[in-house]
Amino acid sequence: MDMHSAVAPDAPLVQVGKADVSAEDVLAVARGNARVEIGPDALAEMAAARARIEALAAEPRPVYGVSTGFGALAVRHISPELRAQLQRSLVRSHAAGMGPAVEREVVRALMFLRMKTLASGRTGVRPVVAQTMAAILNAGITPVVREFGSLGCSGDLAPLSHCALALMGEGVATGPDGVDKPAGELLAAAGIEPVELLEKEGLALINGTDGMLGMLVMAIADLQRLFTTADITAAMTLEALLGTDKVLAPELHAPIRPHPGQALSAANMLAVLKGSGLTGHHQDDAPRVQDAYSIRCAPQVAGAGRDTLTHAALVASRELAASVDNPVVLPDGRVESNGNFHGAPVAYVLDFLAIAAADLGSISERRTDRLLDKARSHGLPAFLADDPGVDSGLMIAQYTQAALVSENKRLAVPASVDSIPSSAMQEDHVSMGWSAARKLRQAVENLGRILAVELTAASRALEIRRQADASGTPAPATLAALAVAREAGVGGAGRDRFLSPDLEAAAALVASGELVRAVEKVTGPLA
Repeated sequence: MDMHSAVAPDAPLVQVGKADVSAEDVLAVARGNARVEIGPDALAEMAAARARIEALAAEPRPVYGVSTGFGALAVRHISPELRAQLQRSLVRSHAAGMGPAVEREVVRALMFLRMKTLASGRTGVRPVVAQTMAAILNAGITPVVREFGSLGCSGDLAPLSHCALALMGEGVATGPDGVDKPAGELLAAAGIEPVELLEKEGLALINGTDGMLGMLVMAIADLQRLFTTADITAAMTLEALLGTDKVLAPELHAPIRPHPGQALSAANMLAVLKGSGLTGHHQDDAPRVQDAYSIRCAPQVAGAGRDTLTHAALVASRELAASVDNPVVLPDGRVESNGNFHGAPVAYVLDFLAIAAADLGSISERRTDRLLDKARSHGLPAFLADDPGVDSGLMIAQYTQAALVSENKRLAVPASVDSIPSSAMQEDHVSMGWSAARKLRQAVENLGRILAVELTAASRALEIRRQADASGTPAPATLAALAVAREAGVGGAGRDRFLSPDLEAAAALVASGELVRAVEKVTGPLA
């Protein structure tokens, strides 16, 4: 299906009810173009909560978000005849983003997650608001959301406001054909009636952590694949360097250092290396007592990242179960202000994952460098070149990898330690969670490329080993990795050639998950 097409009538369905949505639901809508609908239980809950908001709107006393201004302007009581204008003005003024448009999957994720919160019945909006958001998602219409504008507190205000603007039939959106047009035109073409927002509805549409949460959910999914990929490339490098797999023995991990991720990574590497004729030769021609840290400590570093990922997934699951808005309608009918829109819980793990991604890339680059250095590669030619001196081999591929590693180290500097007060000091401490999410997306993309360079180098090194000694047969899982790499267009040993296409092919192989799937056909499921 074209990424910009409308959702097909027979596409998988995600029904949003009072119960929590899952990470899989978010991925299905954001990336899989699944259809969405609001369940009858959620519609009933929304209608009940809306009745409470309408009762409060009729009272003479001011209620924040219902009959007052917002932020530092909350001291003003708004008369009934101005409240629809208040909601329109809120959305229009807060849709103040700048910069490039963010990715379609990010917008779909944040819209779906906001719809999920609306459907909880804790926000007090009418059912038609959530139903219109579902219709826009199903029509393949994507509001144009700009990269800059969210401070990660009071929710992702600017990004969500751009989406709310589209519900009103205003602003700009991308149609099913991938062309940007006025949102009103796209809604009309899809037969969707714009919503005229009533009391509290504009505020409820923009007061959530949905953007940063959606990006966290997608980053977790991507990193799960990349950590498994890193175990595969680390095993291939260990094998190409004639290292020992004894350090991967189960009794050296969980029983004496019980970090779960470490044991999983060691088990993955051991499974990939099963049946190898190249491991265990570290005491042969050029004896060494131990392999270098980048080889020997691969499970410890990758495992630490895996455990970080587990913690991030726990935080994401809690936030997926949340109904973030201010004020909220409680089950007993009370409408209460709160600070749940603050993005700190999500921002912290977004930053933590950027650190883990940077370190995983760093150790991968060190393994690649070892493969290319004749003094440390245990018999491999300099830079894995066909004729070193005439050919440069993978010399500059490592430069590219090093540049990506360096950028990821910069991206690992946490955003969540910063705070810039806003709204006349009413909002005087913010999370910067959206910024943490944006830089994590770049770090994850960079990590995939870093691992692709290691894959390119390790596969070429293993081919050179096979050519030099037919008895030195790589493990069956490694051979599967070599085969899928060659099928994907990652060239093997030989004279120098235009290298960029090889690296891009390796990066696509890593990003698609096809490398992991090819290896798992031999090993069975890897963690």
